[in-house]
Amino acid sequence: MNVKTTLILLVLALATIFALVCVLLTKGRAPSTCQHQPLEQEDTDDGQSLVFADLTPEEMVQVVWYLQGNLGVQLVDASRAKPSDNCIASVDLQVPAKAEVLRFLDGGGARPPREALAVLYFGNQPDPNVTEYVVGPLPTPTYHRDITVQKYRGKVPYHRRPVTSKEYMDINALIQRELRKAPRFLATCCESDGTDLAILTTAPRGFKSGDRATWFVLFHSVAGTGYYLLPVGLEVLVEHRDLHVSHWQLRQVFYNGQYFASMGVLEEAFVASLLEVVRIPKPQAEAVLGSMRPQRPPGSPGPLQYEPQGPRYSIRGNRVTFQGWSIAFGMNPNSGPRLFDIRYRGERIVYELSLQEALALYGSNCPGGMLTRYLDGSFGIGRFAYELVRGLDCPYTATYMDRHYLAESETPKTNQNSLCIFEHDAALPLRRHFSDSQSLYYGGLRKNTLVIRAISTLINYDYIWDFIFHSSGAVEVRVHATGYISSSFLHGQGTDYGNRVGPHTLGTMHLHHIHYKVDLDVDGQLNSLETQDMAYKIMKEPWSMQNTIERLYLRRERLEREDEAAFLLNTPMPRYLSFASPNPNKWGHPRSYRIQITSFAGEHLPASSPMERSISWGRYQLAVTRRKEEEPTSTSIYNQNDPWTPTVAFTDFINNETITNEDLVAWISVGFLHVPHAEDVPNTVTVGNSVGFFLRPYNYFDEDPSVDSPDSIYFSSEQDAGACRANPLACLPPAAACAPHLPPFRYGGFLNL
Repeated sequence: MNVKTTLILLVLALATIFALVCVLLTKGRAPSTCQHQPLEQEDTDDGQSLVFADLTPEEMVQVVWYLQGNLGVQLVDASRAKPSDNCIASVDLQVPAKAEVLRFLDGGGARPPREALAVLYFGNQPDPNVTEYVVGPLPTPTYHRDITVQKYRGKVPYHRRPVTSKEYMDINALIQRELRKAPRFLATCCESDGTDLAILTTAPRGFKSGDRATWFVLFHSVAGTGYYLLPVGLEVLVEHRDLHVSHWQLRQVFYNGQYFASMGVLEEAFVASLLEVVRIPKPQAEAVLGSMRPQRPPGSPGPLQYEPQGPRYSIRGNRVTFQGWSIAFGMNPNSGPRLFDIRYRGERIVYELSLQEALALYGSNCPGGMLTRYLDGSFGIGRFAYELVRGLDCPYTATYMDRHYLAESETPKTNQNSLCIFEHDAALPLRRHFSDSQSLYYGGLRKNTLVIRAISTLINYDYIWDFIFHSSGAVEVRVHATGYISSSFLHGQGTDYGNRVGPHTLGTMHLHHIHYKVDLDVDGQLNSLETQDMAYKIMKEPWSMQNTIERLYLRRERLEREDEAAFLLNTPMPRYLSFASPNPNKWGHPRSYRIQITSFAGEHLPASSPMERSISWGRYQLAVTRRKEEEPTSTSIYNQNDPWTPTVAFTDFINNETITNEDLVAWISVGFLHVPHAEDVPNTVTVGNSVGFFLRPYNYFDEDPSVDSPDSIYFSSEQDAGACRANPLACLPPAAACAPHLPPFRYGGFLNL
């Protein structure tokens, strides 16, 4: 063996040793942490979106200080105010008029003054009332003006005010005093002295304007589980209209199908053996109906979604941008999520997209259940959007945002991490094609979306509010219902109103109806409403005149007036309905956005009902009206406690005005009928309990705008699909060979309760 060969073998041996050392050194080592790449700046907003931004805690405090010093009346903190006191009920953003905002955003005009809307309860006056003030300019207010009469065409009577937490506390104290009048009955029926029973409100509160008498339903309460499935059969009616708490009275009692004048009368009937008592032992925590405690130890972790190079969306203040989308987001403490100035590729598609109301209407053979029509906006859809649980309510690596509100207190509160924003991989192609003839190729695009989400807990129900933005230019709005069902005590013909789901529990049937406002500005403010649908026409075949054919054709129509554009619930509606611009696309069709509704709504309350006008928005699956500044919302927080003389009646918006080349608003209702069943215990699942709608481009573009997506995939039979330069999917193994940086799990959602 010569020296040259020896040297070659020595070099090879050293190289082998070096390679083995590298392998041994790296074996078992954790992958490197993913490195975030800076995003290309696509946001040219320059802070303009702050015109829509929710109030900061500092601004809220300034409004409170201003009102305390400039109204000339004594204001009591709402958290301890009696009905006979004056107090600040809430402070929220006063959204500027659309014309002012557009002059600022589009025309180079002055920024509209930043103002707050303050709601005050004046109980300590000769004429008690609810008054709304606009206070400004922020951050240092110098003026206020009463807009109540202008906004509602009259004063707001005091009895319409929502019930405060303090009022509920005083009612509960009254109920506890009354329960002590039936000790033997409670010990027998419920193994209780009454102090450990949960008390649930119903609504509305009477049968005519001015009433304020509420049925309250009593349940066994077990720590760590929902009491909503544990009714004891006892319900009480409390009259609480008087401004003086000492004058409130318990008016009636219901137990197991019978009505009594008072708890004392009920006790007398029990002692005299004139009452059929159903003994319901106090449930034990380990075996209680509806417990959500895990029944098995944790398993291995499931799939985890993460961004190897960091989020591909950008958030600045109250605006988020993502692959051509730009959205200003916020939260109304009463009505919930609200989005403004939604743009795609720099063009405004939607000026306002906001939740308006959530109605839950129940049926039962118990008074509380048969009466209940919850209008959740009066309780606070946004206010009760609590902290989201990282990794379950939203992806672990989502961006979590705090929301602030001031309600029933002079001190702002924060629901931390109560809104999340994330990119979602739907594990589904947005579009794709495999070509197996002529030329051989594959082309496709992953369905990745931007999601803005909040979840409201409204007594027993949890509503998941999603606003989803697709790379095709479509907007998807979706709500899921979960949480606990509400229930009644099972007696008599109870199963005419639902299903038995426990030993003494009737899962009561109910409707969920949700209402949205969609102020579309399609290629400008002036739009018209166009419909398209299919029809068949019988005709002779041109090439064979002795035969006929049912030819499918497109039937087009432009709706001219509001009455034509008000589509009643559960009636046929054109399959294609679009907001159309007067301007054509490249192919000569009006640039349009289509409204596509996915809903399984139950029947609306009969028009003969004396309270139907208060929820008259529910008559329509879709109604299109001319936009008016004096018609900002389809309902009011005051409708719940006086539905017989509603402060806002949506049906009055529809007065047959022309809707051709006008600034239009679409009012959309979605919902479903829910008949609870055994599988709703412990909780209603989101599967199948989702409704919503799409806003889809329809000839708005000249082709699908997602062709510009950087996520597009294309390779042919002549290319090496495994090569990174030919197929971005082949780049994933090295690009994703890193460990995501997961922040530590923390949760503070119980702090503000």
